[in-house]
Amino acid sequence: MIKTVFSKGKIVAKTGNEVMAEAMRQIEPDVVAAYPITPATEIVQIFSQFVADGIVKSEYIAVESEHSAMSATIAASAAGARAMTGTSSQGLCLMWEMLYIASGLRLPIVMAEVNRAISAPLNIHGDQSDTMGARDSGWIQIYSENSQEAYDNMIQAIRIAEKAKLPTLVTTDGFIISHCMEVVELYPDADVKAFVGIYKPERYLLDTKRPYTLGSVDLQDYYFEHRYQLAQAMRDSKDIILNVAKDFEKMFGRKYEMYEKFMFDDAEIAIVVIGSTAGTIKVVVEELREKGIKAGLLKIRVFRPFPTKQIVKDLSHVKAIAVLDRADSCSGAFAPIYADIVSSLYAAGITIPKVVNYVYGLGGREINTKHIVDVYEILAKIASGVQKPTSQVEYINVRK
Repeated sequence: MIKTVFSKGKIVAKTGNEVMAEAMRQIEPDVVAAYPITPATEIVQIFSQFVADGIVKSEYIAVESEHSAMSATIAASAAGARAMTGTSSQGLCLMWEMLYIASGLRLPIVMAEVNRAISAPLNIHGDQSDTMGARDSGWIQIYSENSQEAYDNMIQAIRIAEKAKLPTLVTTDGFIISHCMEVVELYPDADVKAFVGIYKPERYLLDTKRPYTLGSVDLQDYYFEHRYQLAQAMRDSKDIILNVAKDFEKMFGRKYEMYEKFMFDDAEIAIVVIGSTAGTIKVVVEELREKGIKAGLLKIRVFRPFPTKQIVKDLSHVKAIAVLDRADSCSGAFAPIYADIVSSLYAAGITIPKVVNYVYGLGGREINTKHIVDVYEILAKIASGVQKPTSQVEYINVRK
């Protein structure tokens, strides 16, 4: 039981990569296996220096590829270790095969993931194509608007993963958060260690007193049941995520939900978004509110599991909604977040909101306040009936 005593932290100026490495230092996992990739390199580089300097007792394994990084992390976790890693973009893609194994074996691995565009063409800047491509791999996905959230999310992710028995990734937007310096509150080491606790796995391969088989062949007889259990675990993790957030608020004073509502409760027009762009949208919303326009923002923090029931309840009163995706599914129809939003509304029988889809910022392409204002202006026209919502995805700031 965590008492309501707000921890007094230290105010510092650090980048997103630095604070994720700091969170890993405070958590002090048993094993970290990683292979460097821009723009996530600094996270494991800084952590490896902590290991070299004797600041943490973690075992750091420098492997030959990201596939090997996830393989080694899986092995460590299966053996009973608290295990973490980090990657980005093509590195996450190279882990693809192993992502499904980590979730299928119900291993509570935590990964620091820096969102970056996927090749080709080669691009090292931020969009969310990498993690959106892995959205159905059975990993809990937590997104961060800024460095403070990245730090806080990393600390919560350990508790979430170990309680849910599901691997969990925490993201930041490449270069926008990973390399930009912000003012962040870092909590005392002792308080973070008390919050995450000591890892005591229920079953592990090195437990010689209770030997068991893990990852054996699973054909028609039981495979279906095990995949159902994985899906059910993802559904059940919603309550775990919220309970961990409540404990986090009690200890550190910051409140987190599955998503954040900003000037939203009375909003007539609203944008739904994930990641750092939410900060830009908040500026626009405040300006529009000063002009008497009832604009709002819904920022998704946890994308997997998707908070379907809650989002439907909150979006049902909004007259016009724009879903902004920083990834394109190339489905020939709509982008990932939009598809989940509209499916949720349709399944609940909600037909009042008019929902449009925008893809933006691929490969790090700029999105500024003018672009956001334009979206809200279109939403206002749709809400008033002056303009009909488009039935296809639109692209912001792209040369056609």
